[in-house]
Amino acid sequence: MPKAKRLHSDEIAAVERSLESGWVAAVETGSDQVLLDGRHRVHADYVDGREGGPDPYELLLMSLGASTSTTLRTYARREHLPLERIIVRLSHGSVHAMDCADCDVRTVMIERVVCAIELIGPLKEDDRRHLLEIAEMCPVHRTLASKLDVQTVLGARAVSSAPA
Repeated sequence: MPKAKRLHSDEIAAVERSLESGWVAAVETGSDQVLLDGRHRVHADYVDGREGGPDPYELLLMSLGASTSTTLRTYARREHLPLERIIVRLSHGSVHAMDCADCDVRTVMIERVVCAIELIGPLKEDDRRHLLEIAEMCPVHRTLASKLDVQTVLGARAVSSAPA
């Protein structure tokens, strides 16, 4: 098996230039992984454990946390709530689904994300409860909780023909 090489800056730049609006890319060589959105470069780590950056699940949780806190901040500003700070802590794991009504086998595992939200500021209890409801309306939460259709295609040419 050939030894994997590190990504060169010009290779990464070429992929960045090829990105169409609304697309991101993950470029990987076996020893290096860079995530691109056309504006930012984020190093990720999953396979070799060299701690080059967050692993994919950590990135997913960070995305949910960022979307949740942004949604809460936007709502609090609009409603003039005295929300000083938001801390969103997230965890992911698989748990047993003991009472799965649609499952043939009772020992099914389901994916679970726990999103613990700390709202700091002199808020009324009703405002805190309502903000918790608002948190579940954040765009990333709604996407993850919905039936998600992920289509995997082969080749860069498929990018230009894929629906936005």
